[in-house]
Amino acid sequence: MGYGRLKSSESIGSFRSQPEAPTTSTSKNKGNRRLIIIVGILAFVLLVAAVASAGLVIILRPKSTGESVHGIRGKPTQSISKTCSKTRYPDLCVNSLVDFPGALDAGERDLVHISVNMTLQRVGKALYDVSDIANLQMDTLVRSAYEDCLELLEESVDQLARSLASVEQTGAVGSTQDVITWLSSALTNQDTCADGFDDVSAGNVKDHMEENLKDLSELVSNCLAIFSYSSDDGDFSGVPIQNRRRLMESDFPATESNGFPTWLTGRERKLLQMPVPVMQADIVVSKDGNGTYKKISDAIKAAPEKSSRRIIIYVMAGRYEEKTLKVGRKKTNLMFVGDGKGKTVITGGKSVYDNYTTFHTASFAATGAGFIARDITFENYAGPEKHQAVALRVGADHSVVYRCNIIGYQDTLYVHSQRQFYRECDVYGTVDFVFGNAAVVLQNCSFYARKPMVQQKNTITAQNRKDPNQNTGISIHNCRILCTSDLESVKSDYPTYLGRPWKMYSRTVYMMSYMGDHIHPRGWLEWNATFALDTLYYGEYMNYGPGGAVGRRVGWPGYRVIESEEEASKFTVAKFIYGSSWLPGTGVAFVAGLSL
Repeated sequence: MGYGRLKSSESIGSFRSQPEAPTTSTSKNKGNRRLIIIVGILAFVLLVAAVASAGLVIILRPKSTGESVHGIRGKPTQSISKTCSKTRYPDLCVNSLVDFPGALDAGERDLVHISVNMTLQRVGKALYDVSDIANLQMDTLVRSAYEDCLELLEESVDQLARSLASVEQTGAVGSTQDVITWLSSALTNQDTCADGFDDVSAGNVKDHMEENLKDLSELVSNCLAIFSYSSDDGDFSGVPIQNRRRLMESDFPATESNGFPTWLTGRERKLLQMPVPVMQADIVVSKDGNGTYKKISDAIKAAPEKSSRRIIIYVMAGRYEEKTLKVGRKKTNLMFVGDGKGKTVITGGKSVYDNYTTFHTASFAATGAGFIARDITFENYAGPEKHQAVALRVGADHSVVYRCNIIGYQDTLYVHSQRQFYRECDVYGTVDFVFGNAAVVLQNCSFYARKPMVQQKNTITAQNRKDPNQNTGISIHNCRILCTSDLESVKSDYPTYLGRPWKMYSRTVYMMSYMGDHIHPRGWLEWNATFALDTLYYGEYMNYGPGGAVGRRVGWPGYRVIESEEEASKFTVAKFIYGSSWLPGTGVAFVAGLSL
């Protein structure tokens, strides 16, 4: 996997940078357009912050240096001290709040609002400042990392702005979980941005980015901690884990008798079950010219921004390879419908071997909320020798992927962030082929381990939850863990593991799933010696098959055989991704609880 996820035992080659290329007029124009957009975003940030602050005077201040290492600079109030004691970075929390207008007169409740406001200002300023270097010459890897950061910072500004607008309206479970999801995602965005520069050589661009990104992850982490402790929703992490306060006790609304949760409308529910010939598509893509467009990218561009209604894009059978296929955050409620697995194929061949970041390699990416894909194959054909190469990357909230193939080798499916649901999908890969930090449930799916490179081990998951307050993790429910025919004959030479911990609080569970005999008896693989073994949460509940026996599993402090139905139920659709409020309208059949 990318971003520091390589091990010597995997025989993964080192990254190599290309010589700096001259900046073209096209890239200059692109940079200028982005700068105009970013200026508009920053103006929006200031407006939202001012309105939501209910009279607080908002001042953008230059980010002071040394906040994380020099201790307390000013005298905090009792409310600030008490609030910041709940965070993972208390000194930074105090220093950032004592400088912020209104904080010294605020009570604990108001500091929740102020912490989000202050963090939004900091992230907005960072976005503005890093945009200044858009026209500098950069080699392929640096440009890739830089553009990732711009996109991720824009996402974070949006998520923090929504959190700020909602922070006074968190009485309901749904709104509380919305804020937690957005803050968790904003934290993941900062980590992804920083990780992208890990393999970039020292230089002006890296120095500029590091200076402007300094402390952003810690500030968002503090926001998340402050909000979580102020909410009445209990321990939103959803599971009992070391050093957590209490179990989640909230009851969730019952699902409808047909098994659908409630996060999608009745119309969308019908759409996902409707035969393609009957469906009324808004846009049709056909390579032979018989549709509205020949290219998927043109269809995405033509779709309205911030749509409140479902926009259906029917992609007819064919093999589609385009330079950039991305559903951006402004393209909401887009539904892509193909003619079936193996018929409608969206493909690409980008990899880290070609000096792209892992984030940048995706053949198809989606961040617009409400994204749905049905009956499509997503593929990255780069091959195992080119290492990290993503077929599908999703960071869209309330996203659904239904009856799709997702095919690659290393890092096939990037479940980057926010709430996601996968049903009846087939995922193929070798190393860490389901990875990321979304709150995601994969249900009734099949995971096929493939033959990896010599001396590699297969690992199905690599979850990267970095903060114990994030409501993220990978839940694999009622699935099949299989291997392809090329691995079957040599499976004793290439052990396959259920997962390994990419970040400190990695969280993954397998529930009620069939496991083939290619799964190593230990089940799970260390990332690096003892890293994260006592802080991760890896669980197995009522799995079966020759690979499902737990008698010889790892003895790590963070691993558990789940015996309680109550504990296992916290990783179901209804409770882990709060699917009872949004999934039913998609039309995807699913099980809200544990029962099959």
